[in-house]
Amino acid sequence: MIPEASEITSSFPATRMLFREDAYLQAADATVLGASGDFLVLDSTLFYAASGGQPADHGTITLPSGESFPITEVRFLDPAKTRIGHVLPSGVAAGLAGQNARLALDWERRHRLMRVHTALHLLSVVLPYPVTGGAVNADDGRLDFDIPEAGLDREAIEAELNRLIGTDASVTDRLITEAELDANPGLVKTMSVQPPRGTGTVRLVEIAGLDLQPCGGTHVKNTGEIGRMAVTAIEKKGKMNRRVRIAFA
Repeated sequence: MIPEASEITSSFPATRMLFREDAYLQAADATVLGASGDFLVLDSTLFYAASGGQPADHGTITLPSGESFPITEVRFLDPAKTRIGHVLPSGVAAGLAGQNARLALDWERRHRLMRVHTALHLLSVVLPYPVTGGAVNADDGRLDFDIPEAGLDREAIEAELNRLIGTDASVTDRLITEAELDANPGLVKTMSVQPPRGTGTVRLVEIAGLDLQPCGGTHVKNTGEIGRMAVTAIEKKGKMNRRVRIAFA
């Protein structure tokens, strides 16, 4: 059970999100702050919390006793997305406050998610239309576009996507203020998901010379790291909606 956001806000400080500081970090130490139902709350974490179409990271948390727990569900616990909870078996999280924890990431899965997510940013460059939805998976991903009646050439989209991947463009991130985002609303490509508000800043992900948009997800450092992608399907989802699926070639 997740308590009210106000209770979480008053009980725990913001989680230090190591996955945003270094998406390539595979292990780290943290301190247990307490429990929120079956959610273990740490002072820092390298596990991405499910949001924005990207699923939560998987891995393990090991306590000083040597007891280790698999992590497959990680969530933001407050609307501003500043506090993160890690699901443990029922009753386990209580009573662990103050203990140290060793976090280990399922790196192979995370890296595939990073590659797919970055490729989807490039897909939004190939198809410069408003994005109505999307999903990132470890083997594939998709974006939904608000596109009027028109044919889409799968082979042409795939060729241009791989051309952009092959430019070896660097991928970086930076913070801007919410006021700066309000002054540049065109930065937001997604119609259904807006950047979280309440902290005063918004994270931008930039693919050098190609793309700039708000995003809280994890990405590779260089587009060449993505590898070749295939456009596997283009589906009609309503009068104005087109779903484009991609996967590792």
